[in-house]
Amino acid sequence: MKINEIAAVIEKIAPLALAQDWDNVGLLTGDPDKEIDSILITIDVTKDVVAEAKKLGIDLILSYHPVIWDGLKKITSDGASAVVYELIRSGIGVYSIHTSLDVAAGGVNDALADIIGLADPEPIGDYVDDPAGPWYKLITFVPAADVNRVAEAIHAAGAGAIGDYAKCSFRTEGTGTFLSLEGAKPAIGEQGKLETVDEIRFESVVGAAKVSAVVAAMRKAHPYEMPAFDVVRHYDVESRFGLGRIGPLTTPKPLSEIIGRIKEVTGACAIGIIGSQKRTVRTAAVCAGSCGKIIQTVIDRQCDLYLTGELKHHQALAAREADVTCICLSHTVSERFALKNLAKLLKNGLKGVTIRQSRKDTDPFVWKAI
Repeated sequence: MKINEIAAVIEKIAPLALAQDWDNVGLLTGDPDKEIDSILITIDVTKDVVAEAKKLGIDLILSYHPVIWDGLKKITSDGASAVVYELIRSGIGVYSIHTSLDVAAGGVNDALADIIGLADPEPIGDYVDDPAGPWYKLITFVPAADVNRVAEAIHAAGAGAIGDYAKCSFRTEGTGTFLSLEGAKPAIGEQGKLETVDEIRFESVVGAAKVSAVVAAMRKAHPYEMPAFDVVRHYDVESRFGLGRIGPLTTPKPLSEIIGRIKEVTGACAIGIIGSQKRTVRTAAVCAGSCGKIIQTVIDRQCDLYLTGELKHHQALAAREADVTCICLSHTVSERFALKNLAKLLKNGLKGVTIRQSRKDTDPFVWKAI
């Protein structure tokens, strides 16, 4: 398979449109038309991971964190760009999914939520648009005698679909007025005379990809020379996409039981705890990596527990003062465990491509008792 074909499969798992605007996701190095036989999954693209990829004959690295964060002014064999230089020299592509996988359903944050046992968790913040694009409502005003014909044209072009229902619309009777000026060719009435017409206010929803086609179909079917219409954007306040997860537990659990589950699933050998270490957890929040800036939302929602990768000092103090117990796994430990599920999803979608998880991708910290 070519890289661009593999990218289409990855898009179904972690759409790039879900990424935060500060992030750098997608194909960062490589030829999109290159044939790929093997993929190496990793959190970070380090010198050791690149050496591993070369030894295994890997064609494409699928990384969580991007190998390029900021604009590069030079790419050389030494210094900050050395890894990028070696990737290009070796012909190894890198595709990053970072916050796309954080936000995506079934991604990293959902995996953390599953560890704790959150019931119907919702995102905490840093919301992004639906990758399918926003929904709109088309509103137009049609003479009563012509409304069915115009409606059919609008629906045939793709409007009116809501879940398992088609041709959804709403119609309201009213009176339209217009004065045809010189040069106009009115379908009803005559120039220079104020007309009143029994009209139907017709409205129907349409997805972003079909708005242009629906408007064009409406214009073509509408009897008026200059049909009046509005296109209004919808903002979904119920099904939002964003970082973190928050909600009640399916069943309240003692903190000790949750810690045991964290160790079992993530393999964490050490944790940092802020606040009470003996409590029953009824509501909780999670956020992979470094999500300290949304701690205030966690506090405001009066959560018992916040599971994350890392917190800054003053964020930790704020949580402790608010009586929120926080568990910090370290940045990379809060993310790496989710790669196993990602590998399974890729194996199902990429038949004939070898999928490996890096053995050289490790936590930069070594945790030990002193």
